[in-house]
Amino acid sequence: MQIGIMPPLFSPIATPDYLMAVGAAADRLGFSSIWAPEHVVLFDEYDSKYPYTDDGKLAVGRDAGILDPFNVLAFLAAATKNVRLGTGIALVPQRNPVYTAKQVTTVDRLSNGRVDFGVGIGWLREEFDALGVPWPRRGPRTEEYLEVMRRLWLDDVSSFEGEFYSLPSCRQSPKPIQTPYPPIIFGGESDAALGRVARKGDGWYGFNLTPETAFERIGTLEKLLDAEGRKLSDVSISVRPAPGFFTPAHAEEFRRMGVDQLILVIGGRSTESVIGRMEAIAAELISPVAAG
Repeated sequence: MQIGIMPPLFSPIATPDYLMAVGAAADRLGFSSIWAPEHVVLFDEYDSKYPYTDDGKLAVGRDAGILDPFNVLAFLAAATKNVRLGTGIALVPQRNPVYTAKQVTTVDRLSNGRVDFGVGIGWLREEFDALGVPWPRRGPRTEEYLEVMRRLWLDDVSSFEGEFYSLPSCRQSPKPIQTPYPPIIFGGESDAALGRVARKGDGWYGFNLTPETAFERIGTLEKLLDAEGRKLSDVSISVRPAPGFFTPAHAEEFRRMGVDQLILVIGGRSTESVIGRMEAIAAELISPVAAG
């Protein structure tokens, strides 16, 4: 069982000194990964429902802006040596796939092959509207954009023709360090999201789950993988536990349910408080889990 973190990566806390300190602490304390979220714009009022809170609202203050995940991870690549760096999650259908492929490759190379490409289809329709991107069929758009990226990562001369994107013959260099390309980790808990994992994913990132709900979702994923001629061992399983399920006993339950990595959301309003929380988690979970 590995333990990753999603620390605060938004203003005003996320200064250069803060990022350097958090990256160094993650390496020193033995965390497996750091994950950076994505929202390019947020709204004071919106009708979309955030799926992980009772009131359907994302708990980010009006003056708190989320930093771009790829720029943050590139910065953290220089501040770390061992910890993996993940997008948690990149909103693929609202991004240009050619630029996104280049950003993933850039961070992969700057980190010496430590990138996990966490992807999802998005939940905030108003953000799509602000970007001029259609909201319907964003699931198929995501899968097609990822195929464009695979062609750019794998082929000397890349091209693609699809419903949502046409890529003329072109070259994108350099290629990623990781082969065949950085792991693609799908977020989302629905059957549709698990189906994307089964068809095209290298891993699954489940959010806000108890051991019991994780077990049920992993069971569904196993059946979907089997239908695709794949096995559960072909993918990595990461879970952000639901509030209250962060103890060593819960970590052991998640491990028994088939979870490979827990990703913990870290709170704090200062560098000292965030690193203090990281040290407490490391003392409680990393050594006991490693020993187990």
